[in-house]
Amino acid sequence: MSLVKRTDNWLPSIFDDMFKTDWLGETTNVNNIGVSIPAVNIQETDDKFVVEVAAPGKDKQDFNIELDNDVLTISSEAKEEKNITEAKFTRREFSYSQFKRAFSLPDDVDSSKIEANYENGVLLINLPKKEAAKQPKKRLIEIA
Repeated sequence: MSLVKRTDNWLPSIFDDMFKTDWLGETTNVNNIGVSIPAVNIQETDDKFVVEVAAPGKDKQDFNIELDNDVLTISSEAKEEKNITEAKFTRREFSYSQFKRAFSLPDDVDSSKIEANYENGVLLINLPKKEAAKQPKKRLIEIA
């Protein structure tokens, strides 16, 4: 049996249990996304994939991006040096002290041209597609 800390207000914990439970057999960290693991958006265009990692308050030096056997791993570990004892928090949710996210890249990504940029609290990773994988643009063919 595991012990679960409950507060005097039990109603929010019921909702947390209902809506934050990973109904897929608890095989992922769904409950931690956006709390201790930054949320990620992945967008595909005709010529690239763009990975956006929401990580406000970090510096670009805090990130480590590795590519190994078509697995892109984004990690960060920041040591908090602020003296927290001076401030009293009634609630504290800012704590991306360390995280690691890994993504399998599709075969059509040109791994030699991957670029990353960190701006305004968002880490952007551009994953260009190989020339052979790019969809030809739609064109109108005239009838002679």
